[in-house]
Amino acid sequence: MQDTRALALTFEVSGLPPVKTEALSIFAAGHRQATRVRALLEAACAAAQQTGWTPLAGPVEVDLILRCPPGHRTSDASTLLGGVCAVLQDKKRVANIGLAHLGVLVDVALYTDDRQIRRLSYREEPAENLSYQVRVAAAPAVV
Repeated sequence: MQDTRALALTFEVSGLPPVKTEALSIFAAGHRQATRVRALLEAACAAAQQTGWTPLAGPVEVDLILRCPPGHRTSDASTLLGGVCAVLQDKKRVANIGLAHLGVLVDVALYTDDRQIRRLSYREEPAENLSYQVRVAAAPAVV
């Protein structure tokens, strides 16, 4: 029997991605990145439900395309990728803080753990409005 689940998921989010720049968890209630975290989780949840996505357990690839007006200063690529990847992994591993404020969004995970990431890519494109595209895919098996 063939596995028919999706091996790649791509979705769009309005605004800026969450950034990971400090030791305080971006999942903490009241964190300054809370609105961005919630927007990413909601978009990932909708895309996963639409496609029947199940979290990947093997190696993954993560691609981030940031769309912003020319000359708009953004965070650096590493903090943007760090924030997006932290949000998209299984949050139940974050046992040292309460996650009840996330409600059902606490269950949104596109893969289990950042250690699964085998390839990251980041690109910026000019646009009138701030938005970004995320793609998570199963990485090809290395031989």
